[in-house]
Amino acid sequence: MIRLGALKEPGEADVFAKLEFLNPGMSVKDRTALGLIRAAERDGRLKPGGTIIEATAGNTGVGLALVGVSRGYRVVIVMVEGYAQEKMILVRGLGGEIVLAPREGGMAGAVEKAKELERTIPGALMMRQFENEANPRIHYETTGPEIWEQMEGRVDGLAAGAGTGGTFTGIARFLKEKNPAVRCYVVEPPDSIFGGGDGKGTHAVEGIGNNWWPATLDRSLIDGVFTIPHRESYAMVDRLGRMGLLGAASSGANVTGAKRLAKLLGDGKRVVTILTDPSERYFSKYTYDGLYEGRPVP
Repeated sequence: MIRLGALKEPGEADVFAKLEFLNPGMSVKDRTALGLIRAAERDGRLKPGGTIIEATAGNTGVGLALVGVSRGYRVVIVMVEGYAQEKMILVRGLGGEIVLAPREGGMAGAVEKAKELERTIPGALMMRQFENEANPRIHYETTGPEIWEQMEGRVDGLAAGAGTGGTFTGIARFLKEKNPAVRCYVVEPPDSIFGGGDGKGTHAVEGIGNNWWPATLDRSLIDGVFTIPHRESYAMVDRLGRMGLLGAASSGANVTGAKRLAKLLGDGKRVVTILTDPSERYFSKYTYDGLYEGRPVP
């Protein structure tokens, strides 16, 4: 946990960032993967030598391969065509397998493909991170308490991206139990529906936003939604880089959202956000040059 003092402007709350890209698999989704696998082992759904299947933007897949292969499971990850190659390479490097779903079907299409594989592969179990309560639970049990401890119990706001909503839900639930006055805001890109959009548009920030409401996103915990334009997210990626923090686009969106919440809460308050994964995981998309896939950031 670090204070982003260089970003503070007069009248704003202090913004703190939890550096989840320092986890072994370099993303916040390492926790999700561990929680999903442990829960499936505990209740007997995942048998020794079985096959783990999941649809993911990539980081959950990296985490599942990291944890699952080391525990003796086959790991098959379904990703949407066109997502960052780096994450696919990492899944393979960790011993997992990649299956691609058509780009036009988006994440919903990837989920359907994963369900099809679960039906046809003997001993397979789909993790179902978009509906599995083990997803938010691991963040309620670990990420939330760590934030509370590291912030010495002084937290006034949370701004965090939501894709499955597991990270947001687990952290927000814990913080609100500790202090019901904590304001918890979801961060999303413009091609998402959480803030009232139609879910259409260019998908340029992987891992957050969605075109449906996942069961793992507890809407009762949401005090508001910040919809961050892609250009603001990537401008913050550049700014964070110059501060020595090499976070990717979802981290840029999170910090931009945290800055908005800091303005709302005002001086003397403390806002927490997450740096979710590293920028180098997306160098096939963005290389600190203002261009996304070779074109100006949309």
